[in-house]
Amino acid sequence: MNDASVMEWLDADERVVIVPAEVSGERIDRFLAATLPDLSRAQVQRLIEQGMVLCAGRPTRASQPVRAGMAIHVTIPPPVPTELVAEPIPLDVVYEDADIAVINKPAGMVVHPAPGHTRGTLVNALLARYPDLAVGGEVRPGIVHRLDRDTSGLLVIARHDAALRALVEQQQARRMRKIYQALVIGRPPATGTIDAPIGRDPRDRLRMAVVSDGRPARTHYRVIATFGDYSLLEVQLETGRTHQIRVHLRHLGYPIVGDPVYGPRRAHLHLSRQFLHAGELGLFHPRDGQWRQFTAPLPPDLSSVLNHLQMVASTH
Repeated sequence: MNDASVMEWLDADERVVIVPAEVSGERIDRFLAATLPDLSRAQVQRLIEQGMVLCAGRPTRASQPVRAGMAIHVTIPPPVPTELVAEPIPLDVVYEDADIAVINKPAGMVVHPAPGHTRGTLVNALLARYPDLAVGGEVRPGIVHRLDRDTSGLLVIARHDAALRALVEQQQARRMRKIYQALVIGRPPATGTIDAPIGRDPRDRLRMAVVSDGRPARTHYRVIATFGDYSLLEVQLETGRTHQIRVHLRHLGYPIVGDPVYGPRRAHLHLSRQFLHAGELGLFHPRDGQWRQFTAPLPPDLSSVLNHLQMVASTH
């Protein structure tokens, strides 16, 4: 299996900590630092700021008191090289100013370095274009959210700490608007909401799945067009779990065309990656608070699939 984002998740360390009665009322950052000996309090606070610590499925704050019996989910990113190399990789920059940049990421590009992927990532390219980019930690400078390696489309990058804090806060408060286009196998109802928790697949730790003890996840969709046995969907994320759209659509019974992990074993439409594109991104600009909307058209490999389906449909 060569799906980089799956390997990133595999190498990550996910822990669930249950709070004992004797520490009820203690600050969560102090409790976790004492409970997880491999993490300092500063590291715990950084994980909290990055939304990697969840209570009842929601991000928390460092000062929150813990309660007896509370289940705390902690995701510790995988160890990666601390020395990042700037690489002059061409980028499709949709928008940039002194505070943010919006990038149209191509399929095949990993967002940030991870074991086995230390070069050729979006972070390497960003460091070459923005040499002073050093926010959000030394491994993921400026990264607010991710896309899977073989998902194309829009990402917002923070160019300084204040912008990063504002954008991360927006994302945690679900105030960002992220719209994707996905081509699926089958004909789902015209509109729908998938509300199902996501966690590691107990039968295959390389995959994610809908599981009862997973993190809360909600996805909205509507059908844009149908082509025989295929449907083009507009998908909106309310949460942002690993592989959320891919897992939810498979769970609904309509896997994404070309998905090597969650799709059927047989090839569909000769596509070498999943038909999933982050085509719209809306956010409140961190400097002036004004709503900004950005769009990116389908890349040629995906638009050619639609053209083929339209041509076939017109002959029947």
